[in-house]
Amino acid sequence: MAFARTCAVALVGVDGVVVEVQAGLEAGVPGFALVGLADKALSEARERVRAAVVNSGETWPQRKLTVGLSPASVPKAGSGFDVAVAVAVLAAAERVDGRAISGQVMIGELGLDGRVRPVRGILPAVLAAAEAGYRQVVVPEASAAEARLVPGMAVLGVRSLRQLVALLCDEPEPASEPEEDAAGGASGLAASGLPFAAGDSGGGGGGGEGEAGGGGSVLSGLGVRLPRSSAESGGGVLAAAGPVPDLADVAGQHAARTALELAAAGGHHLYLSGPPGAGKTLLAERLPGLLPPLTEAEALEVTAVHSIAGLLPADRPLIRAAPYLAPHHSATMPAIVGGGSGLPRPGAVSLAHRGVLFLDEAPEFPVRVLDALRQPLESGEVTVARAAGSLRLPARFLLVLAANPCPCGRWSRRGEGCGCSPAMVSRYQARLSGPLLDRVDLRVEVEPVSREALFGRAGREESTEVVAARVREARGRAAARLAGTPWRTNAEVPGHELRTRWRLPDGALADAERSLERGLLTARGLDRVLRVAWTAADLAGREAPGREEVRLALAYRRAGEGAARQPVREWVSSGGGADWEPPEALLAEREPLPPYRPPRAE
Repeated sequence: MAFARTCAVALVGVDGVVVEVQAGLEAGVPGFALVGLADKALSEARERVRAAVVNSGETWPQRKLTVGLSPASVPKAGSGFDVAVAVAVLAAAERVDGRAISGQVMIGELGLDGRVRPVRGILPAVLAAAEAGYRQVVVPEASAAEARLVPGMAVLGVRSLRQLVALLCDEPEPASEPEEDAAGGASGLAASGLPFAAGDSGGGGGGGEGEAGGGGSVLSGLGVRLPRSSAESGGGVLAAAGPVPDLADVAGQHAARTALELAAAGGHHLYLSGPPGAGKTLLAERLPGLLPPLTEAEALEVTAVHSIAGLLPADRPLIRAAPYLAPHHSATMPAIVGGGSGLPRPGAVSLAHRGVLFLDEAPEFPVRVLDALRQPLESGEVTVARAAGSLRLPARFLLVLAANPCPCGRWSRRGEGCGCSPAMVSRYQARLSGPLLDRVDLRVEVEPVSREALFGRAGREESTEVVAARVREARGRAAARLAGTPWRTNAEVPGHELRTRWRLPDGALADAERSLERGLLTARGLDRVLRVAWTAADLAGREAPGREEVRLALAYRRAGEGAARQPVREWVSSGGGADWEPPEALLAEREPLPPYRPPRAE
């Protein structure tokens, strides 16, 4: 029995498993059997591979052929096994040397004409191969730049099966090849007779220019926007043309601007409530510009998720800037959390990993979808279970919720201009459940913009560049304090660690403890107040938060009680002055809404 083997990679979420592709030929009735827990797309590889081999000028073996995918217990999906199956079959037929392919990983889909087409998930697949000890990988030429992001991997990008067979047999490459959409051929390092190119963490391929407009590159499919990276646009790093939305465009809203700065500096979730036209969406769109560029490890994490979702541009393989997602309120549970038929796909919470997830008109989202956010908000990852298997995906995102105060949008505590009954207002606001809001650190009531703010302070607000510089400094202080721990931002630190390892000065928590005793603050809420207080101290350049920072965190925690209407931006810009004292209204109990009583019939 003629036998040959090579390797491919099966993806389960962002994790990969190296699969051994074995081909055996024996005497018997000609046939092609594919075994090893393959899905529908992979089972159809039999027809694709047969046609690709014949149309590449090779002879299909007229014997009984069995292709096994090992380990057989791992679910295998997609068309990325085509190249490995075709080469293993040709090696079993002694067309290519089986020893030359036994230690290599091959990924790619075959067209009927023999072209090698790109597939989703090249980056996580190559990362899995590197972790398993493999050092050579064959990928579609259009995906070669993405594969070269993995350090230490020798990458060969091929355009067609005919070209790959010629390289494996040390024959001249075909004079004419089917054209592909993107270039990315490899040359240089010779390994096992193949012209592999060594991988480089800086990326490969042309950088190109992004789509203009909107302050970022918009990836089709799910409305993913990737803001301009502060890194250079060349070398395969994703960058977008056009200006970044500037925070100076937002008139007034000092409390909301400070909350935005706190959210960016500490990774805190944010809830903006206010009437239409007050600037909630403007503020949320400017938050990604305040976030620092992704580190090398974060960039690979984010790029891997977008690669699996098929949203990664071929000519710009590495995402350096924090992604920004703003799904429509009609989005379903699988679109937000992840899912779909067969093995689940990444949802918006994973595509916004290390970035911003903005839910505009949050009460209009289905309640089940909103409550499904609770688990990823706590753990930083999401686990989706389906009949075909379970999937674990990263979901460390910064959530921004925006909502009108009532269905008509004009409700206020002064009762001016709103035609909604108290019952309608209560029902509308109750669509954002208490457990969900308890996981939100900063809550702001965005007031309508005044005439003085709109016309009197034009051009005098701080720009994104100025605020982003303060955010970088605050994150640097937090990183120095958290060095040697698994946490990077204040929002990730467990409350137990904040209460024991980094204790606050005596009396600093007096107001928070009083709120806890009165039932105005939960234990989780107290931990989140501590996290925001540490972020405020980092922005002010203090070693540890004092009572002023804790009061500021409490004020934003209880924004519905009037806290966020105060101009606390001056507190941060003045370095957290000790003279700042919040009004007593910031810590007062919220008056309950009057009960709704229908009018009596005359």
